[in-house]
Amino acid sequence: MAYKTNVMRVFDKMKIEYKIHSYIDTNAISGIEVADALHQNPNQVFKTLVTVGKTNKYYVFLVPVAGELDLKKAADSVNEKTIVMLKAADLLAITGYIHGGCSPIGMKKSFFTTLDQSATNFETIIFSAGKIGYQVEISLEELKKAIRFSLADIICSK
Repeated sequence: MAYKTNVMRVFDKMKIEYKIHSYIDTNAISGIEVADALHQNPNQVFKTLVTVGKTNKYYVFLVPVAGELDLKKAADSVNEKTIVMLKAADLLAITGYIHGGCSPIGMKKSFFTTLDQSATNFETIIFSAGKIGYQVEISLEELKKAIRFSLADIICSK
């Protein structure tokens, strides 16, 4: 594949092993649709969500596309009283990414990142490569080379 996103360039520069997945020739919009288009388990495909805490700090959370971020659990995991989702209109200015193409790698600034603990159920996880139509697959060990993150139970109970 000749096309490289900023996320892929970061991984290449750091000599991090990853796989590229593309769904550009599909009509996939939602995370579940993306997982289906890639023929992947929706519990292994993660969406990147950006929040802001009561202290006005920004936080990044990765949760399975099949799940939903529990704002109370997420706030507790970052020692905030409350957090709210960042407005889509503010996403580009804060992260450098647009809605649907947001990745925890290569944001304008480094933000505290938390992955749902279910990520440990898989050898690799898949998340946005920073552009709609592209995803990257990486092990948590390799991901640790690129960003600092914690693991916590941050999804709504079923």
